[in-house]
Amino acid sequence: MHVVGIARHYGSDPADMTERQVADFLLFLRTEQKCAPASMALKIVALRTFYREHLGREWALWNTVRVRRVESLPTVLSREEVAAVIQVAKYRRFRVLFTLIYHCGLRLGEAVRIAPRDIDAKAGRLHIRHAKGGKERYVPVTAAMVEQLREFYRLHRNPQWLFPGLGCGWMREAGSAEEAARKSDHHMTERTVQMAFHRCVAQSGIAKKAVVHTLRHSYATHLLEEGISVRIISQFLGHASLNTTVIYTHLTIVSEEKTRAALDRLHFQLQSKR
Repeated sequence: MHVVGIARHYGSDPADMTERQVADFLLFLRTEQKCAPASMALKIVALRTFYREHLGREWALWNTVRVRRVESLPTVLSREEVAAVIQVAKYRRFRVLFTLIYHCGLRLGEAVRIAPRDIDAKAGRLHIRHAKGGKERYVPVTAAMVEQLREFYRLHRNPQWLFPGLGCGWMREAGSAEEAARKSDHHMTERTVQMAFHRCVAQSGIAKKAVVHTLRHSYATHLLEEGISVRIISQFLGHASLNTTVIYTHLTIVSEEKTRAALDRLHFQLQSKR
């Protein structure tokens, strides 16, 4: 299909095209046709396969042409929006889980796998054992959050999971959610939590396209607004590179306000020198 496109563009056999013609065609697609990066990548792969693999054209073009991927900023909820989503959660297990994810900046997979033994109340931290890439880490947790987790845990006292899954037939088999949670041998599924969060966002009236991971983005952004350094936040999030965390500096309202205030001072000083 993509090879047919270049043939139609020039009105001739694609096998007769020069390297310059192919390069110009790709430039045309990007600048004139406004092809999206993903679409451009597919076209480049198709043309490279045709000319290099089938026709043996080892052009320098294949080593120089690149598609710049557009990185979109993550969705972030305001503090009021986070509270609104959590408050409309019908079941306590979801309210507590959402609160913990936001409070500690956890990934969903990390949060549902938290065990009671992972809570170190004395040190005020949470041990994340099931982190991305198999790397464990500790994150700070307040005494108030620990007490909320304790109150929730007392309801089921599952020996393995802080957030046990109930299973499809829990009402018929166990009679109560607490009893089902106590006997459960598995944690909550990520799909169950995502569906519950989706309902809460809809019920809260928030128009943003938020998912559970949005709570993690919001955590990082709000900590930056509170003056916590990017390096420390990066450690709490478990990011392998500081560059991954820096993106949140583009999302903070406080940072923009501080920048404007600084610019005002600089501008005033400049004007006063005249």
